[in-house]
Amino acid sequence: MSGRTNSGTDPEIAEAQDGEAQGEDAQDGEAQDGEAQDGEAQGEDAQGEEAQDGEARRARWTAAGAGGLLSLAGLAAALLRLTGSAPVLVPAAYALGAAVCALAALLGFRGRTRRALWLLIAGTMIMALGDQFD
Repeated sequence: MSGRTNSGTDPEIAEAQDGEAQGEDAQDGEAQDGEAQDGEAQGEDAQGEEAQDGEARRARWTAAGAGGLLSLAGLAAALLRLTGSAPVLVPAAYALGAAVCALAALLGFRGRTRRALWLLIAGTMIMALGDQFD
């Protein structure tokens, strides 16, 4: 064996490797200690997965909420600019930016938070660029 620990392997594979390392003549006490350690490691893994699930849930809701908020703000700005004397390009840019942010909200809600972040940035930049034409 290479002497590495089995912390990142599947529990069944780790048990098989532990059995090979200890040999056929292992005492019952040693086997029970190994099973107890595996149980503790699985408990720690479960807590780590729960923490990751909580972080992923927060990231999804944050991306969806920010996308929805920016989308509503873009639509409101497009309607306000449409009623004013601004060129047609300005409300169109706000509406396009709002559509991109709405797409980002949808992607964020489905778990594609990195893509949603980039789409939020792009949508906001489109709205800011449209505001420059005013």
